[in-house]
Amino acid sequence: KNIVNNYSEAEIKVREATSNDPWGPSSSLMTEIADLTYNVVAFSEIMSMIWKRLNDHGKNWRHVYKALTLLDYLIKTGSERVAQQCKENIFAIQTLKDFQYIDRDGKDQGINVREKSKQLVSLLKDDERLKTERAQAL
Repeated sequence: KNIVNNYSEAEIKVREATSNDPWGPSSSLMTEIADLTYNVVAFSEIMSMIWKRLNDHGKNWRHVYKALTLLDYLIKTGSERVAQQCKENIFAIQTLKDFQYIDRDGKDQGINVREKSKQLVSLLKDDERLKTERAQAL
């Protein structure tokens, strides 16, 4: 799929970090992506793929949750432009507080997305906390 769609190295890394696999993205992969956010071209590709993942629905709830997890990491350790772009598009993250998905076993998988989006919005709205968390992470 990556080759067919002619994805860049940065896009492939984001797709891997936000896959439907039942485990979270590795810290080494997230660090590689964070480093790439300092490259102007890669930054655009990374953010574009993250916004695409955040718009997934239902059965792809892991794409959404992992995209939020990756965003949280990038906001704290990547280029400052990540947080800036997230603030400009905060509504896209805020709408996820209403994310719904109940799996076949009746488990509410949407709760993880709802909680993570609330945490991120809270962080993005608090410049002091954002500054502190970036300082601690770097």
